[in-house]
Amino acid sequence: MSAPAPVAVHACCGPCSLEPVRLLREEGMEPTIFWTNPNIQPVAEHDRRLATLLGWAEGEGIEVVTCGDDRVLWERAVAPKGFDRAARCRACYALRLAETCRAARERGFSLVTTTLAVSPHQLHDTCDEVLVACARAHGLEPVVRDFRPAYPEATRRSRELGMYRQNYCGCRFSAVEAALERADAREDRRRRREESRAGA
Repeated sequence: MSAPAPVAVHACCGPCSLEPVRLLREEGMEPTIFWTNPNIQPVAEHDRRLATLLGWAEGEGIEVVTCGDDRVLWERAVAPKGFDRAARCRACYALRLAETCRAARERGFSLVTTTLAVSPHQLHDTCDEVLVACARAHGLEPVVRDFRPAYPEATRRSRELGMYRQNYCGCRFSAVEAALERADAREDRRRRREESRAGA
């Protein structure tokens, strides 16, 4: 039996790492997690997510490589996009995945992927495009996967494990967007309840 193929996996958080790691292992790959997420604000939130990831990875015997978290560069390259989500997320993916690819190439990896591909809240096609471009720019092979069907299982497992689960992607803009979406969902549920009572 051949040895598992090493794969560099950019991870955005612990819960989103569960199923991609399991599925990659099932495919005959052995993940090493790369952490670079200067988008996560505030710093206390960043540190909490990293601690959650490290605690889980240690129990699974998975190495975590902490790469650069250039917050100044993020503010310069990404923050000006503001609430233009498509432009902001593309720039943010590019910053994080380029750093992952740089660090992976430096450590001798040839394969690279990301756990961003598990979340239905991400811009999946954009993420794939950026992963492919960054990988090729660094002489790596992108492992493009749609992990989204595994998101419910990742949610179930992370809750079962008692992992910290954030309610926004990471940056201050996404925090506002997520809060507005939750408020809209609450209002929609309230309206449906009222309509249901009125029709009873």
